[in-house]
Amino acid sequence: MSSTSNASAPAAAPLAGRPSVKRRNRSLERFLKNKGAVAGLIVVLVLVLLAIFAGVLSPYDPVKPDYLAVRQPPSLVHPFGTDELGRDIMTRIFYGARASLMAGVVSVCVALAIGTPLGLIAGYFGGMLDACISRVAEAVLAIPSLVLAISIAAFLGPSLTHAMIAIGLAATPIFIRLGRGQVLVTKTEDYVEGARAIGLPHRWIIIRYVLPNILPPIIVQATISIATAIISEAALSFLGIGQQPPNPSWGSMLNTAKNFLEQAPWMSIFPGGAICLIVLAFNLLGDGLRDALDPRG
Repeated sequence: MSSTSNASAPAAAPLAGRPSVKRRNRSLERFLKNKGAVAGLIVVLVLVLLAIFAGVLSPYDPVKPDYLAVRQPPSLVHPFGTDELGRDIMTRIFYGARASLMAGVVSVCVALAIGTPLGLIAGYFGGMLDACISRVAEAVLAIPSLVLAISIAAFLGPSLTHAMIAIGLAATPIFIRLGRGQVLVTKTEDYVEGARAIGLPHRWIIIRYVLPNILPPIIVQATISIATAIISEAALSFLGIGQQPPNPSWGSMLNTAKNFLEQAPWMSIFPGGAICLIVLAFNLLGDGLRDALDPRG
């Protein structure tokens, strides 16, 4: 009787560990029915294309001054106007999208690469290891993430690379807590218990059965965290410890524009609007993914 029971355990585990094709199709249908999520995805894709093909779409140099076109209002020649050095604002927004999107994606990848494994280890093994990882994560979470990112970036030195590292490290505790919480729920499931009962190595259980089942909430959190990372990068660049001039960044463009709010309001309207648009798009996309990947839906 016991041999029959053991024989059925490994067969059940793989089935439980993999999302079915029907479930994936149902998730895709729910996502496509969410108009806000689809709109957010379209905006993100458009901005990604604008960032990639900025050199093709605009004939202007994003860093070269043109003193004959200083602070010109929006026109057919310069649809978003020009800045204090005569540079085309639309071109600088396109190139600035590269810095913002790269900062968002790379920062979240740093947080995922550090936070997810630590959350998996803490939640799966528990004990003193869990206590140490959790207490450190909670201590870091007590510090506002933007303040922590500013402190780390100021320590490392002003550059976009250092800003991305700082933002990623500041966001890491969120993924530690999320991963740990999801593992605590998943590791009590029957297919995980069955895999453990037949003697599969912990490494294999974590990779094969636990990780695939905690990925949906982590993906949703990562999407929303990209929006937060973009805001953080803009804040760091605004303060002068992110992307360094003359390379364009939406945050540094706002820093310059604050001196010309009355004379040239378009210098702040367009980069500020770009930040609002991309953050809204990622938040809508994250909400849509959360609803689509919800197993109770």
